[in-house]
Amino acid sequence: MGTITRFPFIDLSGFAAVEPAIPERDDCGRRQYRTIWISDVHLGTRGCNAEMLIDFLDHVDSETIYLVGDIIDGWQLRKRFYWPAAHNDIVWRLLKRAKRGARVVYIPGNHDEIFRQFSGLNFGGVEIKRQAIHTTADGRRLLVLHGDEFDAITLSHRWLAHVGDAAYTAVMALNRWCNRYRRWRGLPYWSLSKHAKQKVKNAVEFVCGFEEIVAREAAARGVDGVIAGHIHTAGMRTIDGIDYYNDGDWVEGCTALVEHGDGRMEILHWADEIAARERQQDALPALAAA
Repeated sequence: MGTITRFPFIDLSGFAAVEPAIPERDDCGRRQYRTIWISDVHLGTRGCNAEMLIDFLDHVDSETIYLVGDIIDGWQLRKRFYWPAAHNDIVWRLLKRAKRGARVVYIPGNHDEIFRQFSGLNFGGVEIKRQAIHTTADGRRLLVLHGDEFDAITLSHRWLAHVGDAAYTAVMALNRWCNRYRRWRGLPYWSLSKHAKQKVKNAVEFVCGFEEIVAREAAARGVDGVIAGHIHTAGMRTIDGIDYYNDGDWVEGCTALVEHGDGRMEILHWADEIAARERQQDALPALAAA
């Protein structure tokens, strides 16, 4: 356990006692869900939309939260240290959830695989698991995993995965500049890389292939469905009788998967949520004057 608390870029031992740089929003009026799944946050990279994730965590609450891998990007941190205060604030909020009584389950991915060696342990109220089975309110059993074990490139050609990661980092840098310009123009967040993936045939084929492979694995294990991350593409559909869900990411799409009290599942697109909230706030003065 000491290895975790002395991890080179974050000290988990004192997080609960330190106030965050971005103050936590009052919990009054937070949306309540039974379960929340988030993945592919990539803390430790400039591509992480930390402020948007903080906004999400300050507006929702749940009995259980699953962290479905690639929460911390060890690949990038080994190359170059980057850890701003907002990234500390995310870790603080997640540990605070556990301290307040929420069940927090962390399933490491390929970018934070260093934590896989601690599967079965618990630190700061956070359970570390290689995979998990979640039972929904309506009785369905869902396999929860990151999904990199079904990515042939990650498994067989690790060097190619790192090359792809470097190219992806470059695209995300362009995405940041694009959104700085959009903010200057008063426009909402828009994902350049997400748009490109939707237009490129090979990317679409990869996503569909990944979904089908993961669904087949769930069927082989005798569960009703599966929840994954890894591919940065949120989605929910039924594949040969298996419910497939992907919670997306907080680099491109800024999405989360949530379970309502009755077992109904929904994908939240948080950039759209923020844009709708801002439109409502802008309309208030006009309504008051009417």
